[in-house]
Amino acid sequence: MPDRSGVDDLGRVFHALADPSRRAIVARLVGGPAAVKAVAEPLAMSLQAVMEHLKVLEDAGVISTEKVGRVRSCRIEPVALRAAERWLTGQRTDAERQLDRLDDYLKGK
Repeated sequence: MPDRSGVDDLGRVFHALADPSRRAIVARLVGGPAAVKAVAEPLAMSLQAVMEHLKVLEDAGVISTEKVGRVRSCRIEPVALRAAERWLTGQRTDAERQLDRLDDYLKGK
């Protein structure tokens, strides 16, 4: 169900994944949880910019963060990614069915 901004949960996930830097962060975290500093290290941006990207990912439910002592760690939340995957799979399945029907039509079946 859409929230007041008109963007639903799935829309937030796709928005979060639309940015190449955020996709790089997700790809890093697929390998396992990591401290923010480790996530930021290979990226050519300030720690503040990385934190902003992490906030977008966290707000979309793609990652979660936790602070223990002075270290903030991030990890993937697979539920949001599974929802996006299910939606994409459904779209692909519908498109494939349409192409199969077109193929049958063209072959005179």
